[in-house]
Amino acid sequence: MATTIYEYSINDRALLLGGMSSLIFGILLITWTGVTLTVIALLLGLWWLIQGLFLILNVFIDRKRRIWKLLSGIIGVLAGILVLQHPLQSALILPGTLVFVLGIMGMATGITSLLAGVTGEGWGIGAFGIISIIIGAALATNIIAGARMFLWVIAGLLLVEGMIAIYIALSKRSTGH
Repeated sequence: MATTIYEYSINDRALLLGGMSSLIFGILLITWTGVTLTVIALLLGLWWLIQGLFLILNVFIDRKRRIWKLLSGIIGVLAGILVLQHPLQSALILPGTLVFVLGIMGMATGITSLLAGVTGEGWGIGAFGIISIIIGAALATNIIAGARMFLWVIAGLLLVEGMIAIYIALSKRSTGH
């Protein structure tokens, strides 16, 4: 009787770790919403600060579009500093701002789709436009409910993605692929 020893490949390990991370972040987002959002805001602030500094440094390395790089870099540094100085407020503002922007984008997409439907693209695109306008308006006018729903959707997606990734990684191990 032969004994087979299965080992994870690097991709399987990455998939497994990624799945476990998604599962953990999904659970944290549901159970400790405020703390998790604060950590996300801090990481976002740090990312903006570092990206802004690199954009400013890049002005001296590559002179192409240096005004835009400098302006983007300054905005990134300022946004990063602001978020790092006020992580709690940023954690509260971030989901609401994102939901408002998504609502405006939904209405804009809906209007263009409705216009396309009216001008001959078909009733399907027109119906999509009407639905997008309604959802966009609901998100833009009720930011708090939209932000809560958005957080639950993100947490749910993280949980599902995490379970699927873990299942795939472990099933690869058990089948020896």
